[in-house]
This record gives sequence, C-alpha cells and structure tokens, in this order.
Amino acid sequence: MVRALGRSVVSAGALVFLAFVAPSALAVDADYMREERWAREVVPSLVVGDAVYLATPARSKVLAILTTPAATSKGSVILVHGLGVHPDFGVTSALRSLLADMGYTTLSVQMPVLAADAPRDDYRATFPEAGNRLAAAIAYLRSRGAGKIAIVAHSVGAAMANAYLAQPDALRIDAFVPVGLAGEFAVTPKQPVLDVVAESELPPVVASAPQRAPRLPADACSRQVTIIGADHYFDAPAQQKLLAATIGAFIERSFAGRC
Repeated sequence: MVRALGRSVVSAGALVFLAFVAPSALAVDADYMREERWAREVVPSLVVGDAVYLATPARSKVLAILTTPAATSKGSVILVHGLGVHPDFGVTSALRSLLADMGYTTLSVQMPVLAADAPRDDYRATFPEAGNRLAAAIAYLRSRGAGKIAIVAHSVGAAMANAYLAQPDALRIDAFVPVGLAGEFAVTPKQPVLDVVAESELPPVVASAPQRAPRLPADACSRQVTIIGADHYFDAPAQQKLLAATIGAFIERSFAGRC
C-alpha cells in the first residue's frame, strides 16, 4: 500500500542516519581497492544486465550495470545505491531489474565507497566524486540515444544525487526519485520529484521530510509518498515490487510530459 501525503509525511523509525549537508572541501580518498573487490564479486555473478564502465576525472573505469528491456525502451533510469555497497545490492538490485521489466533502460552506477569502518559523516567529502559519476552516467546514456532520463537514488545515494543536482553545471534530467533522503533539498528541484519515505523510516528521514515538502515543484507529478509496511532498506520483495510500481508510474507520467 502507498500513502500519498502531498506536502507532509508522518512515519516512525530508529537508528541514527546521515543528514544531508553540503560536500566538505576536505578530501577523503575513496577506497578504490574496495570498489575493485566489489567488481570482482559482482560482475561474474550477474544474471540480468551487463557490466559497462564509465570514465571520470578520478577513475578511468567505474563499474555500472546496464539492463535493457526486452522491447523498445520507454526511457532511462540511473540508479544510485546507498552507503558503502555496490550497484547490485539490496533494493537497488531489485529496482534495476523491476524497472527494466516495466520497459525502462536502467544503469546502476558504483558510487564512491570508503573503508568498511568509515563513519557516515566522512561520506560527505565523496559527494563531488559521486557527482562526477552521475554526470558520466548521464553522458553515457545520452551517447546511446537516451531521450528522457530519471535518477532514482536510495539513502546516502539520494544525498549524493541531491548534491549533484544542486550544481549549476549539473546535466539535465527529467525526473528525480529520492528514496529515504535525510535532509532538505539542496536547491529547489527543477524537475518533477517523487519523494519516497518508508513507513518505518530512520529518524532523520522522518524529521526532514516535512521540510522538503514545501519545496516540491508545483506540478501534477511531484509529491511525497509513504510506502506502507516498508522500512528504510526495503528488504522484502513485496515492498520492492510496490516501490518499483510506484516509481514506474511516476516516471511514466513525467516522461510523457503530463506534469
């Protein structure tokens, strides 16, 4: 069940989570060896989708997983995973396949990771590099002829995407879906936004959702929704399918210009 909340949201949760702040000017080196270990584990086990590699100023080969629909693509979706994991992990893995089944090309991109014991706050300094990877993903899809592009980002990945889209030179996208975003929008969004919150969310996500609501675009697509029965991680297959259906309906309407 999905509950649409318009301009406000009420839910419950536990644990302490990273709230959005602007990227730090101090450099924290991403753990590229850890990324490579993830790639060695993920790529041979892929059943759906193909490994592709993006180039950024910091990395000549950034892993991404391209999944194409059986029929003509209805548009493209960049997927951004959460803290310290990889592009075929958890709810991101489920969404890249489920959205492809709905007719969308999906590109799930490896975001910068730090050491396994790195505190969450340290990830703020990776946001600029994450932004470069998002720019590379958009450019890659455009080079393949993509017309409409959405970003669907979970947890800390949503904070990374939020920071990138605030940059004045951010490449154009057509829809943004933050899932479990802690913090306010860095700037008022320029594209339709589906702001997704789980019913049993983490406290900073719950606290910041009402602050984001007034800044949602005043169009016929943008809204906040609560996914009933889900927690922050969307581990249950039934909740993953409900999340995918909710996102798919929003993207379809946005890409069709019905906002």
